[in-house]
Amino acid sequence: MQIAMIGLGRIGANMARRLLAGGHDVVAHNRSRAPTDTLARLGAVPAYTLAEAVRRLTAPRVLWVMVPAGAPTEETLHELGELCSSGDVVVDGGNSHYKDDQRRFLELGRRGIHYLDVGTSGGVFGLERG
Repeated sequence: MQIAMIGLGRIGANMARRLLAGGHDVVAHNRSRAPTDTLARLGAVPAYTLAEAVRRLTAPRVLWVMVPAGAPTEETLHELGELCSSGDVVVDGGNSHYKDDQRRFLELGRRGIHYLDVGTSGGVFGLERG
């Protein structure tokens, strides 16, 4: 499987590590460069912009977003909506309000982009226990 992990904080980075350990192809993106570089050293394909993350995936693309709720999520999903194509899948793994997710589902759906709200928590044990 090929997937982009957008947001490489504690949970996003550990999810990327688990995916890499499972033999998956991971494109890694974070707003700051250091977490992307760290994942690249572990075998991920680095992407330093959202546009680069989208370009590095083969369509139909899967992009998992693990950024803080609020403005960071809104900005990221808006930009991905402009970059992605019909048939692509965008997963919001953050903890957004469900009404925001309902709106995003409709907005992205009009472009043929599949949107999934999958609130995810791994905590400090997420890397080892999933």
